[in-house]
Amino acid sequence: MFAVVAAVPLVLGLAAAAALRLQYAGTPADWAGTTGRDALWLGHAWVDGRRTEADVRALAVRLGASGIRDVYVHSGPFTYDGTLPPDRYPNAGNFLKWWRKHVPDVRVSAWLGQTVDDNGKPHLSLADPAARARVVAGAKDLVALGFDGIHYDFEPVSDGDGPFLSVLRDTRAVIGDRLLSVATQQIEPLSGLRAPTALAIGHDKYWTPDYFRQVVDLTDQVAIMTYDSWLPLTSLYGGHVARQATLALDLVPEDKTLLIGAPAYHDHGVWYGDWAESVEAAAEGARLALSDHGPRTEFGLALYVDFAATEEDWREYGRAWVRGGAGGKVEPPGGRSDVRTAAAVPRYHERGGPSS
Repeated sequence: MFAVVAAVPLVLGLAAAAALRLQYAGTPADWAGTTGRDALWLGHAWVDGRRTEADVRALAVRLGASGIRDVYVHSGPFTYDGTLPPDRYPNAGNFLKWWRKHVPDVRVSAWLGQTVDDNGKPHLSLADPAARARVVAGAKDLVALGFDGIHYDFEPVSDGDGPFLSVLRDTRAVIGDRLLSVATQQIEPLSGLRAPTALAIGHDKYWTPDYFRQVVDLTDQVAIMTYDSWLPLTSLYGGHVARQATLALDLVPEDKTLLIGAPAYHDHGVWYGDWAESVEAAAEGARLALSDHGPRTEFGLALYVDFAATEEDWREYGRAWVRGGAGGKVEPPGGRSDVRTAAAVPRYHERGGPSS
């Protein structure tokens, strides 16, 4: 009996691999690329005092040669009871002042989150109404401080989780028309794959399309964390990104922004991850999906994460995504400036909020 149960994920996995390889076939359309709606996750150093105005000026140069419209600045995490102490973001006021001065055309949102299910280890429970109220209060405080919006990254949120949806509704009520953005888990790539994957790793890695759409309905923008795929080949990873983008393009209305996560980091947790996953492969997969779907304005890449990104990651973004798109700006030779901080990427769970 055990052998039969164990064989189910294997059979599903082989079927998924074949489907993903097919998704990564063909040539994307010349027009498929940035429309100037891309995003970038920024580490905690920007709000805790380690970054200076000079760093913001340098980042402005890099962003000026990109299609990036949104940045998410790590300003948490919440404590396990949902509190967001102000000492988590002591320099946020100065950072926002510098940002308005040097990067006025790029929106800046507070990136907030915490582990919400860690297989028995300490975590934040969104099922607790008091904890949810504290989470929403923390988000309200940061919008009042001057952030353009809130970007949530709670991991791992189970498929069908009602309390998470309540957080989104309650946050909307207190931030009004400010940007409400969510880093989402991946969409179930094939029907039936979610449950055995969750059984194998102890929590949901995938959301069903129905639950993904419920999250979309409550937000302005979703960024699918299309990395940490565990796939061993670039062709499979690129097909995985294409599959995620294809599914999402049919689920996200055109008046909302869909972002595809691109792995600008090099700590994947498995030895082959850095070889298989790349910004270039993510861009190619996104372009293939967009080419099949047709032009769409509110679509882009979201680069994870500034402090781990290498110059090669930025070159891949420029070469594979910005130069091919209608909304980005080609960077002039010598126009790059190094504002990254080399560091390993810490996690909430699989891939979450950093301290750098």
